[in-house]
Amino acid sequence: MEEDGSTRGSDQGNSQQDDQPTQTEELVPKRGATSVAWTWFGYKKTDVHQTTVVCKVCRLPVPTTDSNTTNLFYHLRKNHEKEYRESQRAKTAKAASSDGVSAQNKLQTQTLQQAFTRGTPYSHSSRRWKEITSAVAKHICKDMVPIYTVEKRGFCELVQTLDPRYEMPSRIHITKVVLPDLYDACRAKVEAEIHKGMFYATTTDMWWSRTTHPYMSLTAHFINHDWNLCSRCLQTSYFPEDHTGEMLAKGLRESLQLWGLQEDRLVCVTTDNATNNILALQLNEMTRLQCFGHRLHLAIERSVKLREVERAVGVCKKIVAAFSNSWKRRRELAKAQADQNPPLPPHQLITETPTRWGSMQAMVERVIEQEKALSQVLRADKKTRHLVPTWQDMDVLESMNKALSPLKEFTDALSGELYPSVSYLKPILHLFNNQILKHQDGDTELTTTIKEGILKYLNEKYDDQTTQDLLDIASLVDPRFKTTYIKQERVDYIKTRAAAELQKLVAEQTEAVPLSAPSVTAVGQDEQEKVPAKKKKKSLSSYFKTSAKPSQMAPLSNRESIEKELSLYLLMEAGSDTEPLEWWKRNEVHFPLVAKLARKYLCIPATSSPSERAFSASGNIVSCQRSALKPARVDQLVFLALNL
Repeated sequence: MEEDGSTRGSDQGNSQQDDQPTQTEELVPKRGATSVAWTWFGYKKTDVHQTTVVCKVCRLPVPTTDSNTTNLFYHLRKNHEKEYRESQRAKTAKAASSDGVSAQNKLQTQTLQQAFTRGTPYSHSSRRWKEITSAVAKHICKDMVPIYTVEKRGFCELVQTLDPRYEMPSRIHITKVVLPDLYDACRAKVEAEIHKGMFYATTTDMWWSRTTHPYMSLTAHFINHDWNLCSRCLQTSYFPEDHTGEMLAKGLRESLQLWGLQEDRLVCVTTDNATNNILALQLNEMTRLQCFGHRLHLAIERSVKLREVERAVGVCKKIVAAFSNSWKRRRELAKAQADQNPPLPPHQLITETPTRWGSMQAMVERVIEQEKALSQVLRADKKTRHLVPTWQDMDVLESMNKALSPLKEFTDALSGELYPSVSYLKPILHLFNNQILKHQDGDTELTTTIKEGILKYLNEKYDDQTTQDLLDIASLVDPRFKTTYIKQERVDYIKTRAAAELQKLVAEQTEAVPLSAPSVTAVGQDEQEKVPAKKKKKSLSSYFKTSAKPSQMAPLSNRESIEKELSLYLLMEAGSDTEPLEWWKRNEVHFPLVAKLARKYLCIPATSSPSERAFSASGNIVSCQRSALKPARVDQLVFLALNL
C-alpha cells in the first residue's frame, strides 16, 4: 500500500514539472498587450489559447483574468523586487509619454486664430497690458528701484517668461505717463481719506539730500470711520528758501492749502526742537507738541556731559574705530569671542550715530558685553594696547549703562504710527519719576547724577501749561488711563475743559442732533441693534437697571448732557492691555460725544518719527546712482513709496 502511495505522489510531481516551462524554453508575448507588466510575463508556445500566464523570471504560473494586470504587478512586488521597481519606472515613463503625445495632439488641433492670438502682443489699450504695467510701476515705487529697471535685460526676460505677450513700455513712457497717472490716483484716494476724518494731526521736518537740496516733509495722521489710526505722507517738497521761522510758517500753510485741509481741524503739529520750527508754529498759531524722542535724546546728552563720562565714551569710540578699520582685528575678535568661557555672543561692535536716538547707549552696552574679548585682542597688538579700557573706565560705563538702558525701549514704543502714542506720554513721565529714574539701592553716585539730570530736563520741558493740557486730555480719552495720571488738583479743571470743548464741537456740527443723557432704554436698544447678540459684555445699561424711563426724566441742557456722558465714561473700567481704538469702536454708541474728543486727540503722534521715515525713504530713492532726480520727481516717488 505504501509503495502504491509513493508511486502516485511521484507521478503527480512529474506531471507538475511537465506543466512548468524550463528556464531555456522561450515564452511568447500576450497578443494585443499594452501594459508594461507583460514585459516580465508570457505564455508557453503550446498554450495556443493563452490561458495560463507564466512569469519569465521564476517560470511559475500566475493566476489572472484576461487583460487584468493587478496580479502580475503583485507577483513582481512580492517575489521580484528589482523587476517590480523597473516596472514602476516604465509605467511612469509611459504615462508621461502618453500625456505629452496627448498634449501635442491637442496643440495640433488648435485653430489658426488661436495660434495667431498666442503670438500677438497685447494692445496697449487692453486691460491685461494696463494691469501688468501698473504692477511694474508699483514695483518701482514700493521697492524704490530705479525707473530704468524697465530697460534692464534680466528684468525684461523675467516679465517675458511670465507673460510672453506683454511688451515692456519704455522708461520715458513710465516716467511721463504711468507714474503721473499712478500718483494722481493715489493722491485722490489719500485726499478722500483725510477729508472724511473729523480731525487730523501732522508732523513736519527739514531734510537735505546727498545733493544738498533741502526738502520739507509733511505727514498727516487721523482716525478713520472704522477707528483705525492712519498715517499718510502728504509731500516731501523742495524748499529752496531760507529756513527762517517766517518762511517755514508760510510753506506749512501753503502745503495745507494745497491739500485743501482746514486749519481749524488741525489738532496739533509734532516737530523737533529746532528754533525755526517753534517760531513757525507760533506765527501760524498752531498747537505744537515737542517730539519725545528728541527731548529724551537731548536729556541724555546733557546729563552725560561729565568729564569722566566723556573720557570713557571717548575710549569706546576709539575701540570701535580700531575694529571697524581692520578686518584682521575683527577676525581675531571672532576667535576671542569663541575662546571665552562661556563663549561670548558673536556680535559686532556698534558705531555711535549722533542723530540716531539711543545709539550711544547701544555702543556702550556692546563694549561692556564684549569687554573680555576686546581686551584680549587689543593687548595682543602693541599698536592698540593703550586702548584697553581700565577698570575705572568700565565702572563709569557700567554706571552710565545702568541709568540709560531702561530708557531705550520707550523711544521705539512711542515711534509707532498704527496705534495711539500721545496718551502714553503722561504715564511714561509718571513712570520715569516714580520708578525708572528714581534713586534705587545699589545705584552709584554717577548713576544717580545721570538719572536726576534726565528727570530735571524732561520735567522742565513738559511743564508748560499748553503741553500739560494737551497731554492730560489725551490721557483722559484713553480708556486705560483716564484721570489716573492727571494731578489730583487738575482733574476737575481737565473735566471742565473737556466738557467745554465738547460743547463747542456740538455747536459746530452742521446737522442738529438732539442731545439727551444716556438711558437704559436708549443704550439697550442701540446695543441690540448694532451689537451682535453673541457679544454680550458688560455695557453701560447694567449700571442703571433701576433708572427711570427717559420720558419720566427732566430734559437736560447740552452742557448737562455732556457732563453726564463724561461722568458715565469715567465710571467704565478698561484693562491695562485694552486696545483704546478697539474699545472706542465697541463703545462709541454709548459715548458718542466723548468719542469725538477721542478721535481728535488720539491721532496725535508722540514723536516726529513719521517725518524721519519719509526722509529714510527719500535717502533710498536719491541714491548715488540717482542723484540727478528732479525735486518734483523725488516728491512723487516718496509719496508713492509710502502711500501705495
